[in-house]
Amino acid sequence: MEEKQEKGSFLGHLEELRWRLVKAAIAVVTMAVLIFVFIEPLTNVILMSMAHSDFVTYRVFCWFSNTIGFGDGLCMNDIDVKTIETQMTKQFATSIYFSLVGGIIVSFPFLAYQIWMFIKPGLKKSEVKATSGIVGYSTLLFLIGVGFGYFVISPLCIQFFSTYKMSSDIELMPSFASYYSLIVSSTLACGLFFQLPIVVFIMSKLGVMTPKVLKKYRKHALVGILILSAIITPPDFISQVVVAIPVFILYEISIGISSRVVKNLKKNEI
Repeated sequence: MEEKQEKGSFLGHLEELRWRLVKAAIAVVTMAVLIFVFIEPLTNVILMSMAHSDFVTYRVFCWFSNTIGFGDGLCMNDIDVKTIETQMTKQFATSIYFSLVGGIIVSFPFLAYQIWMFIKPGLKKSEVKATSGIVGYSTLLFLIGVGFGYFVISPLCIQFFSTYKMSSDIELMPSFASYYSLIVSSTLACGLFFQLPIVVFIMSKLGVMTPKVLKKYRKHALVGILILSAIITPPDFISQVVVAIPVFILYEISIGISSRVVKNLKKNEI
């Protein structure tokens, strides 16, 4: 009898997971279709605008430069780069990819909610109460990370790689796919980095992570953060520090979150 109940419960969980995945896929595809319909204006506003000096980040840099007395030292010029595409099908494939990535970003709150609703039935009432706002926090951190990647990291990458030359005889004519992937990889990577407190919270709840472990490996974490920062940013120290500082702050916040979770778990055991 128990074996049948366990089997039924297992199949029930699989069915629940299937429907959650179906709902998530419908949300992403729906948003992706809407983005694809307006692909040209969105491409011009979101992607191609980063090649012009009036992009919001460049204007802020220029204002800051003049405010602190550097004159136009941090002001950016229009990037003299012509993006080309040599493959007939590449623009269409890139449009699909752009739409799907955009669909995932726009649908993230709903995706996080579906994950939470799948996990929720397996939690105790006290755990449900303690994690009631996790969907909102996760969404907020993800959107902040995406914003940081798009408005800070991506412009730095575009400016650096578009102006760097091994020789003045080399003319840069990147494919649109390479230009696009540089922006997307930087943006999504930051969005995922900013999920660190959520991951630590869940792992601490499961007893896999403790503040003692996080403190012990703080130096190792710093090295890892710098390496990851070097991967997603231009190879200059300033860009790496710009990424590493907020991620390391999140790591320190995660230690505090883990400490609180472990403290509450011990209090409940008494």
